[in-house]
Amino acid sequence: MGKRLLLFLLTNILVMTTIVIVWSVITQYTGINGSYRLGNGEIDYGTLMIFSLVVGFTGSFISLAMSRWIAKMMMKVKVIDPNRPANAEERIVYEKVERLARAAGLRHTPQVGIYQSPEVNAFATGPSKKRSLVAVSSGLLHSMDDDAIEGVIAHEVAHVSNGDMVTMTLLQGIVNTFVVFFSRIIAIAVSRLVRSELQWIVEFAAIIVFQILFSILGSLVVSAYSRHREYHADNGGAALAGRDKMAHALRSLKMHVDRANVKDYSDDSAVQTMKISSKSSFFSLFSSHPPLDDRIAKLEK
Repeated sequence: MGKRLLLFLLTNILVMTTIVIVWSVITQYTGINGSYRLGNGEIDYGTLMIFSLVVGFTGSFISLAMSRWIAKMMMKVKVIDPNRPANAEERIVYEKVERLARAAGLRHTPQVGIYQSPEVNAFATGPSKKRSLVAVSSGLLHSMDDDAIEGVIAHEVAHVSNGDMVTMTLLQGIVNTFVVFFSRIIAIAVSRLVRSELQWIVEFAAIIVFQILFSILGSLVVSAYSRHREYHADNGGAALAGRDKMAHALRSLKMHVDRANVKDYSDDSAVQTMKISSKSSFFSLFSSHPPLDDRIAKLEK
């Protein structure tokens, strides 16, 4: 889920920034009244909140709609043709996803893909249960045994079944709303510190800067909720594949993380991705996954 969340957050920031730039240009040069200020120059907070809600949720839902396409493009995912798997490995992976999706009560089997990477990873994404994607890395397929692979896939199918992408999108929409709202209030305050002829450009630049900054801070909230949902996906994976297979999958992941921590892979981005549990308490706040030891302990309880 970590890779999916990172792509979603980056796409959300880019979409939000694009919306702001386009809207600012339109209102500045076409004469359309997009102002949330009163006649005396003071802020109309009610209008600003409505504007923030529209922009915030629009950005979030556009990011959701693009999530599957972005993931396939960025990760170079090869989607498996269910009628013509290229080899036995593709056939086995597709059959596992199909069987687990049926067990989860999904009416449509997600798209299934493999991406070439030495990292031991998998993710699920997509705008809906019907238009979802479950992708696994070649590193995971070549490093784990069959039971561990099934546990990982069951975990990702549980994310789809739980509707975590839609839930995360709604939360992101709320975060976006506050990001847009407060970035504009601060930007207007900053613009009043310069000459009147420079105020528009200063306000525009400040909006972009503060919106990106607040979006990064807002990702703390989204990441915290993501960590909470990981426990639910572990339980869902245990219900689909069996608790023993799910626990075995988590222990296998931990083994690879520990192995990565022992060796010096500071320049290896693929191995860094496996380091779900960071030693730094600050950077762990941005992690989409709780520590593997905690996940294993909760699952065994």
